[in-house]
Amino acid sequence: MRDRVPVVVQGSGRRVRRAGLAGVLWAAAELIVTVGVVVLLLVVHQVWWTNRQAAAAAQEQVQALERAWGEVSLPASDSPSPSPSPSPSPSPSPSPSASEPGAGDVPVPGPGGAGGAGAAAAATRAARPAAGPSERDRAYAVLRVPRLGLVVPVAQGVDKRAVLDKGYAGQYPGTAGPGAQGNFALAGHRNTHGEPFRYINRLRAGDELIVDVRGHRYTYVVGKILGETTERDTGVIAPVPRSVVKPDQGYSEPGAYITLTTCTPEYTSKYRLVVWGTLLKSS
Repeated sequence: MRDRVPVVVQGSGRRVRRAGLAGVLWAAAELIVTVGVVVLLLVVHQVWWTNRQAAAAAQEQVQALERAWGEVSLPASDSPSPSPSPSPSPSPSPSPSASEPGAGDVPVPGPGGAGGAGAAAAATRAARPAAGPSERDRAYAVLRVPRLGLVVPVAQGVDKRAVLDKGYAGQYPGTAGPGAQGNFALAGHRNTHGEPFRYINRLRAGDELIVDVRGHRYTYVVGKILGETTERDTGVIAPVPRSVVKPDQGYSEPGAYITLTTCTPEYTSKYRLVVWGTLLKSS
């Protein structure tokens, strides 16, 4: 009888190794897809849902202020036009993959100088909430920008969580009140959290910026725009606003000014965009 020679089938070992490798690759692919979906949901929440929540809450605050002031409606000529349809945003140019790094970091830190007195300052003080810690973030004024169809509440301070992330415009500490001599300086998000200042780059010289405080209206007119400066350029919110980074930009004479600041380019917090205006009339 012939001895049987064992036969080694080499192909089966290769098939097992290939199957193992395919399993690892499949698991890795599933993990990548899962992570991608989670990141996408986070981006949608940050860019879309927080916008809706903050914008809706801000408009409720405007309505609450107007009710408290006994205002039924604005004159037809002052009624804001519908907000412009958001033009397709460039691919998250970076303010955090769409969750803006620091989403709305405080543009231009530091206080400007206090300014103004008289009737305008008195009216502002009367409208502002008490200085208690729970009252500091309450809105006391309404900013209206007819060209943009923007209506946004204004609160004291530029703290992100307490003010800016609510979709409010925040007044820099130490700056003048609405209508007063000096610089009424405001910060606001350009992307996420209601993004009230998203389109201020569309403002042009001559556009009106209207500030309502209980029983008073202050109308400013846009005079100058600084398209880009550093976040440390505190001169733009000084009593007489003038850039310390670009000294040829700004004003040189005392007056009643308004300043709007926000991050630029969109979806980043690298630089600051600044819009300046001067008081045209008060009523």
